[in-house]
Amino acid sequence: MPKDCPGVDSDAAGKAAPCAGCPNQKICSSGDAKQAAQQELDTVIPLIKDRLKNIKHIILVISGKGGTGKSTVSTMLARALATDTNLQVGLLDLDICGPSAPRMFSLEGEQVYRSGDGWIPVYAGDNLAVMSCGFLLESLDDAVIWRGPKKNTMIKQFLMDTDWGHLDYLIIDTPPGTSDEHISVIQYLKQTSLPNLDGAVMVTTPQEVSLMDVRKQIDFCTRTGLKILGIIENMGKFVCPKCSKDSIIFPTTSGGADKMAADFKLEILGRLPLNPIIGQHCDFGISIFDDIPRKKFEGSGEKTDENPQQEILKKAIVETFLSIKNRLIQKVNV
Repeated sequence: MPKDCPGVDSDAAGKAAPCAGCPNQKICSSGDAKQAAQQELDTVIPLIKDRLKNIKHIILVISGKGGTGKSTVSTMLARALATDTNLQVGLLDLDICGPSAPRMFSLEGEQVYRSGDGWIPVYAGDNLAVMSCGFLLESLDDAVIWRGPKKNTMIKQFLMDTDWGHLDYLIIDTPPGTSDEHISVIQYLKQTSLPNLDGAVMVTTPQEVSLMDVRKQIDFCTRTGLKILGIIENMGKFVCPKCSKDSIIFPTTSGGADKMAADFKLEILGRLPLNPIIGQHCDFGISIFDDIPRKKFEGSGEKTDENPQQEILKKAIVETFLSIKNRLIQKVNV
């Protein structure tokens, strides 16, 4: 899509200078695309609006690059919010081709049930609801081989049919990149005109190969009018659980997340280390905010005896996530 594409809903669709050479120029200029898009929105938006009207805050977790730990951050953020038992929290996993929420919440094998009010999400706790494409697959090993239109239909169905009830926070875990999924979910949410779309949290690792894609994602958010709440730098350093020495695994070559945040006048919400503690809790679907005996991690390939240094590192990770949670709550409740 040309950078200055006016979009199918614009009066300049198919007629503006950037449209020259676009394979869709003819259909856009005819007005057929605009009419079809508007007819769909007229049908879909009222249903989505009715479904989401009882959610106070919606936060998207985004990263332009795969492998930055975006789903891990989404999971941990939802769990951090749910540590307050007075809050009702939901997580919507929109990574349709790579759903990881069932594993990270230890909900593998669970199924979504349809009631008269819609799809009932699966609960990972008394106040934590989860919805994922992974619950609709016979096996989590099944590949989801869908083109854009089918993904778009799935997103519409999640937004229209999931019966979240009353939520304080809905965290939406998006796939990497600036794909159809991002365009669709932002368009649908913004078209409802509900005031509960607070914005997006960007997740990046320190190296330039990640930052360059996150910059594109920031540009995407700016062009779609989606507010950026801040940046989380993940895997910035490794702290040895034996000697406590810091090691930089992904060295910065262009100033890292700090420079990017300064360039775009964004806030660093928090920095997370590269630590097997986080990976273990996600692999086993266990909340890092709970006091779990080490024997729960038997089979992980590590000794299960208590390690005081590991407990110190775990406490630091927990405190970081709780700090990120508190910053976000403060930002969206201003």
